[in-house]
Amino acid sequence: MSGHSKAPARPALAVETELVVAGRDPQRFDGFVNTPIVRGSTVLSPSVADLEGHTGRYSYGRRGNPTVEGLEQALTVLEGGAGVVITPSGLSAVSIALLSVLKAGDHLLMVDTAYQPTRRVCNEHLKRFGIETTYYDPLVGAGIAELIRPNTRAIFLESPGSQSFEMQDIPAIVAAARSRGIVTLMDNTWATPLYFRPHDFGIDVSIQAGTKYISGHSDINIGTISATAPIFQHVKLTHGDLGITVAPEDAFLAARGLRTLAVRLARHQQSALTVAQWLAGRPEVLRVLHPALPDDPGHALWKRDFKGSSGLFSIILKPAPKAAVAAFLDNLALFGLGYSWGGFESLAIPFDCSSYRSATAWAPGGPGVRLHIGLEDTGDLIADLEQGLGHLRAAS
Repeated sequence: MSGHSKAPARPALAVETELVVAGRDPQRFDGFVNTPIVRGSTVLSPSVADLEGHTGRYSYGRRGNPTVEGLEQALTVLEGGAGVVITPSGLSAVSIALLSVLKAGDHLLMVDTAYQPTRRVCNEHLKRFGIETTYYDPLVGAGIAELIRPNTRAIFLESPGSQSFEMQDIPAIVAAARSRGIVTLMDNTWATPLYFRPHDFGIDVSIQAGTKYISGHSDINIGTISATAPIFQHVKLTHGDLGITVAPEDAFLAARGLRTLAVRLARHQQSALTVAQWLAGRPEVLRVLHPALPDDPGHALWKRDFKGSSGLFSIILKPAPKAAVAAFLDNLALFGLGYSWGGFESLAIPFDCSSYRSATAWAPGGPGVRLHIGLEDTGDLIADLEQGLGHLRAAS
């Protein structure tokens, strides 16, 4: 019975307080502050009537337990939707959300900046199920209306794009969708509901790779889906029917990470801005892709709609050989080379979107590098980047 109810009603609290108190019930567990890890598949009923009537709080481990339920309740408060379900990864959250609102013969509008594995879900699996996907320019805004067909059932957004950082005009897209009864979904991993609450802007389904900032420690994979009523009932049903379950240990770690989200994200935000501003002045850098910087093309939209930014942004280097970019990255001491982000550690990857864009062309003028700024001292990170750029110059 997990993922079906909000935390008990209480006076409105600041989000920083909700992050600490939501989804916890110490008195239920003999006063222990954190909800314990409950492992189990079988749940016993006191009678046949209770067994067949599903009168207990839980019926089977796959359908939920106190550890998972506590995390769902906390996230429901944070997201402001009708309920939340937890999945084993961010990608599984995207897949389950799409399968919850689409059927054979439907048409999906997917933002062209989508996470590359999301494109594979659309191009391979949704296509096999008879669902057609059209990719659209993230900057289309109200022009999305021209792409809507009679069978368009859903529009998927991600703002900013997780590599190229284009900002979408979310209210304009939602208005076009709502006027035609179309469901909107959004990958909100970059901002989290702390800095942008999709449901407040009319988004029906809010998705996060909790692997990133909710966890914050690079030690679990987890995904979250929040939805408004009545969409949540479809999400919950699909989630249950597909047998999706999350290990209680992972739910416990995600709930632990959630408690410190506000202080961690504030540090990620400030540190990333400090490093981004420094990089913007470097002669090796053509431009910085970070919507919170005043000269970013998406800054006005970010400032209008978002309450903050996170630790993830990209840079476009001036033209340089691939070997020089590799020399830059290979000689970084404090930035790991890894595809995830959102943890306490700084990361860097090279990227090139040109092979997986179809509605837009990717021609930034130089090599792309995505950076995640962790919780290290910014002076140390800048010094590391400076010496790495020295290796880039030497190899160019």
